Amino acid sequence: MSESPAKRAKMSDITKKRVCIIGAGPSGLAQMRAFESAKKKGEAVPEIVVFEKQEDWGGLWNYTWRTGTDECGEPVHCSMYRYLWSNGPKECLEFADYSFEEHFGKPIPSYPPRAVMQDYIVGRLNKTIGNKEAIRFRTPVRKVEYNKDTDNFSVSVEDLKEGKKYTETFDYVVCASGHFSTPNVPDFEGLNYFNGRVMHAHDFRDAVEFKGKDLLLIGTSYSAEDIGSQCYKYGAKSITVSHRTKPIGHHWPDNWKEVPLLQKVLPDTNTCVFKDGSTADVDAIVMCTGYQHYFPFMPDELTLKTANRLWPLGIYKGIFWEENPKLIYLGMQDQFFTFNMFDAQAWLSRDYILGKYSLPSKDEMKKNSAEWRAKEEKLETDEDMIMFQGSYVKELASLTDYPSFDVDGVCKTFMQWEHDKHEDIMGYRNCCYKSLITGNDQPKHHTPWLQAYEDSFESYLGPDFKKLKA
Repeated sequence: MSESPAKRAKMSDITKKRVCIIGAGPSGLAQMRAFESAKKKGEAVPEIVVFEKQEDWGGLWNYTWRTGTDECGEPVHCSMYRYLWSNGPKECLEFADYSFEEHFGKPIPSYPPRAVMQDYIVGRLNKTIGNKEAIRFRTPVRKVEYNKDTDNFSVSVEDLKEGKKYTETFDYVVCASGHFSTPNVPDFEGLNYFNGRVMHAHDFRDAVEFKGKDLLLIGTSYSAEDIGSQCYKYGAKSITVSHRTKPIGHHWPDNWKEVPLLQKVLPDTNTCVFKDGSTADVDAIVMCTGYQHYFPFMPDELTLKTANRLWPLGIYKGIFWEENPKLIYLGMQDQFFTFNMFDAQAWLSRDYILGKYSLPSKDEMKKNSAEWRAKEEKLETDEDMIMFQGSYVKELASLTDYPSFDVDGVCKTFMQWEHDKHEDIMGYRNCCYKSLITGNDQPKHHTPWLQAYEDSFESYLGPDFKKLKA
């Protein structure tokens, strides 16, 4: 049966639309994948253009030795460091439409190193999209403007390779630039005259640098846990963790201690003074103090302004800019769920753009967001937060044709992960879990994490890795 004229007209109208995606990291790639999924099912899709300031796709998973600014004078996006291994079970972030087993040809341990994770992310795109023609690399976005008279956006960019600036118009803008690349850096009395090294976690690259050193970490985030663990593994002499509100509370090794917040550094010394009056002499200070949501390319009326929290206000369903839903933000929440949450967001975003999902009035959107925020305000424990985000992901996935996956099982695995970390912060990466996609138990790694100094593909996956990849 031939298609009706009305349907053909609708499909033609959709293909004339243009969608700008800012960023080719996990969230931006999720949006690309969502449209590709619809296209392979025979649906009409708009033209997609992705602007990425780095040389390759993958976002934060692209490792570089550079810090500060890159060779083009751009702020370095990367917060990755050598020897980084996943600090959460891979089973909790597994793509519902592309398992680790499908990619690697066999089950693999639950905490892969960075290079293995990056290969998995990119492997899915190579299989499902196959080319990068829609992505304009080395092209940061400089300015986004909404044109009220034409109901579209002007997006101004700079091609760093060609050294030229230009502007194009789009019907929708998807901001997927992430929020873990602009560091939040507090100041403390005496830092100007500290006799050691001061840096933010964003610029941390190699734990070997701190072998034999006394290290102070400021903050109780996952980066403090992980950078401290890395430095312990590679031979730091001692690690002191300074907290603002309360200690992390894991069972740390003997050369660790937790202290209240840093108050000052004594001038021209290595001596740090803490809120309780205690002191410590350290060689380096690493600020694990989080990141800012930073969108220098957005005007005020389009800018998401929020701290890092599970429910930012201003975006309906955690996605749609309530003042103008043709602007979409992906991946802006504090995160337990990651890749599969980005997918669920991207699938719903896609369906809205394709006209398959309708939004309520602005007042109704704001009311719904306020209700979610009220629930978030009552959360007390990590378990509460995991279940809260799980219910959010479950709601998103129920609204589209995103492949079903066991969200409750992911929550249970996260809770087991929290328990495993508390019991053995230096050994939790030796644990293994069941894939929520394939149902298969995953194997233990051949070497305990503390003794696994080699994290190449071949070392991690075994001698038959090359054959499997072929």
